[in-house]
Amino acid sequence: MPAPPSSSAQAARQALAARLRDLRLDAELTVRGLASSTSWSHSKVSRIENGRTAPAPEDVRAWARACAVEDQAEELVAALRAVEGMWIEWSRMERSGLKAAQESVRSLYERTRAHRVYDSWLIPGLLQTVGYTTAILHATRRRRRLIDDVDAAVAERMDRQHVLYEGRRIFAFVLEEAVLRNGIGGREVMREQLRHLLTVGFLPNVSLGIVPMQPDRSAMRPVEDFWIFDSAQVAVELVSGYLTITQPRELAMYVDVFQELAHLAVHGDKARSLIHDAIAALG
Repeated sequence: MPAPPSSSAQAARQALAARLRDLRLDAELTVRGLASSTSWSHSKVSRIENGRTAPAPEDVRAWARACAVEDQAEELVAALRAVEGMWIEWSRMERSGLKAAQESVRSLYERTRAHRVYDSWLIPGLLQTVGYTTAILHATRRRRRLIDDVDAAVAERMDRQHVLYEGRRIFAFVLEEAVLRNGIGGREVMREQLRHLLTVGFLPNVSLGIVPMQPDRSAMRPVEDFWIFDSAQVAVELVSGYLTITQPRELAMYVDVFQELAHLAVHGDKARSLIHDAIAALG
């Protein structure tokens, strides 16, 4: 089994593996005894117990039957699916199209009350215009060779922005200045996007910080994009997939990094000035 890209995912896999091992021991079965009951090789049982092989749902159900705990089977399957959901490759998340991928995170955005967002690549989705989102998703569709449901996916992302205006939610965004100058969609799209940022980025419930480009970033370099949802989880978008982090130690690391980046950022009039400079640079 490939190593997961986070200790959160690894810890969750190991916890499930340990739970399956405990069920075998409670049933007073040896590794070979469980293997015999399930018609598996004993090496398969060992690999599952040591977290080296991820079991399929049917493997988990067979394990529960062999240990005479069939009443726990669906709970164990649910735990397995939760582990699998911690790391999702884009090819899996988007196999039904970009609209479905957008819909899959909607409830998370809606139940979160405190959003902390760092972006070194793009304007975050909640602050995007239709043109900017359309340019991003068209490029994503072409690169990943997906079905063309871009218009529906754009509509879903735009509709999700209602969380900015409804309920008692607070938002803290920290962007790298380079995000203001990355040319997504061309001059007109960027100009519209930056003007929109001047409005929505300074709503009463929104804090917008921009880390200015500078000759020395030794103290705190740019990192991967991440989104902290309350104090419950962190979402990280990587080139290959979508990572969900729930381990308290890792959560604390991302909170600390966000605070350091926010400390480097400028806010208020200084942030507006950087946006105006980026607009002026478009000509």
